[in-house]
Amino acid sequence: MEKNMGSTDRTIRILVAVVIFVLYFIDVISGALAVILLILASIAIVTSLIGFCPLYKLLGISTNKKKE
Repeated sequence: MEKNMGSTDRTIRILVAVVIFVLYFIDVISGALAVILLILASIAIVTSLIGFCPLYKLLGISTNKKKE
């Protein structure tokens, strides 16, 4: 599995996920919206940690700067 996410992309995903988690825990978001956002935030964190996004692979996108 080749990494296809750059460091900026990974950082932004983690920051957005953290904001979603914080909003959930301080009861700003709730209900079905909260569940959907928490699932998306979890996916964002996992893909950021491994550096690979399956959707990017399907679309042929790479934000990773390859070293030559």
